[in-house]
This record gives sequence, C-alpha cells and structure tokens, in this order.
Amino acid sequence: MTINDMTQTQPLQAAQARLSAQPFTILIGAELVSIGDGTCELKIPIREDLKQQYGFVHGGVVSYAADNSLTIAAALAMNAQVVTSEMKINYIRPAIGDYLVARAQCIHHGKTQAVSRCDVFVASGDGEKLCAVAQGTIVKLAGTQAVGNERI
Repeated sequence: MTINDMTQTQPLQAAQARLSAQPFTILIGAELVSIGDGTCELKIPIREDLKQQYGFVHGGVVSYAADNSLTIAAALAMNAQVVTSEMKINYIRPAIGDYLVARAQCIHHGKTQAVSRCDVFVASGDGEKLCAVAQGTIVKLAGTQAVGNERI
C-alpha cells in the first residue's frame, strides 16, 4: 500500500493499518481518528499501565502521540516515507482523564524536509484540556521517492 493509496481509497483504514505495523502502537492502543492533506488526529485510551507513579499518563506516551501525529501529518503532506529528525515538546499539565487526543498539521514542507506542530489534549467527561504542545522537523528517508512509497 502506498501513501498515495492512503489519500485516495479508504484513507483512514489504510493509514491505521500502516500505524498498526508498529508493535508499540498496538501495545498502547493508539488509533487514528482522522487524516487529511497534511493533518492527523490520533487517539490513545488512558489505562493504568500507561501511567507513571503519580497517576498521570507517562510523558513517553504523550510524546509518542505527538511524534507519530507530527510524522503522519508530514508524510501525508510530502507523500513520502519520512522519519522524525527533531522534536520538541512542552508538557503543559498532567494528563489525567479518559484518553489522549493528538492533533497535528504540517505547517511547511519542501522536497526533503517538513515542519509539523501538534497539540495533545487529555479528554474526559469535562471535555478536552491541552496537556502538551510539540513541534518537529520531519525528513524524507534517503533513497525514497516522493510518490508511491510503502510506509508512512
């Protein structure tokens, strides 16, 4: 399946299948809610085994949500196989709730590099609260072509 396929036929299901190829994704139960042209929304149900000693979602899980959302948004915008080159995250509040929602968009891209930003929310019956903000530089994998790649 190509990235081009993801943007044309059953895009969300195809992208979720690619994301689920990562064993860690399965371990934490992440799923794609929506994708678009350079956008991505990812959801992670909060479970006890994803929390740290103070009862908050572990920062590594919050970071995973941001990183994968940033990368998927850039991959869709660039129509290329990509990896994260650099990422910065600001944790704003402890993630205590029912699930995490990471919403990312590619804010600029060229032929080999993109910059994406992501807001991570913690959601519960009270609505959503911003818990982290991230920005990353995403780069095209060397030796890949911009169209018709096999992975995000």
